[in-house]
Amino acid sequence: MSDVTRTNRKDAIREAKRTIILDAALEVFERDGLEAASMRAIGNAAGYTAAAIYFHFPSKEAIYEELLSRSLDRLIAAVEAASDYDSAPGQQLEAAALAFFDFYAANPRDLDLGFYLFRGGVQPRGLSREADAALNDKLLQSLAPVALAARSLGATRQVVQSIVADIFAHAVGLLVSEHTGRMKLFGAHPRKLMQDQIGRIVHELSDHQ
Repeated sequence: MSDVTRTNRKDAIREAKRTIILDAALEVFERDGLEAASMRAIGNAAGYTAAAIYFHFPSKEAIYEELLSRSLDRLIAAVEAASDYDSAPGQQLEAAALAFFDFYAANPRDLDLGFYLFRGGVQPRGLSREADAALNDKLLQSLAPVALAARSLGATRQVVQSIVADIFAHAVGLLVSEHTGRMKLFGAHPRKLMQDQIGRIVHELSDHQ
């Protein structure tokens, strides 16, 4: 066995173990929440000792950061895949914004993960300053196609920021309402409401061109 083959095999084994730990940690976070979770509980769920978990991750916060980072990578990929840069800017904005919404609608666990909703309720939370900055950058990256389309429609930087914030807040509000069953009270379909809001934004931008 060559050195390269041996190294590749070790890397594959290491990544497989990390994946097992991450999957187990997600179950523990869902059950106990971030604050109540422990490395020992994660180890038990993964079938490893706590010491083995520490070999791969220095803390439960580092595990949570990795889970959220991978979730945001999937979100970025989903929005990018849905973004047709050859279409009209209005269509680009709609496609990107709906892809953001659809990702979390189809993956409610990622929604919980992204907003620290595991048994913690809605409240300000974070990890370290450095981790928060890196994760926030990824979140903004997922919405970059929305910003690009708005800019192509003639929006100023300030207006672009407002539009991105509007899309984000509207999507999250509808998703949380649907996720918690509250949307049934109004007999409304959240994706249709999201489309309507995007349509209003595109129409307003088009009128000012």
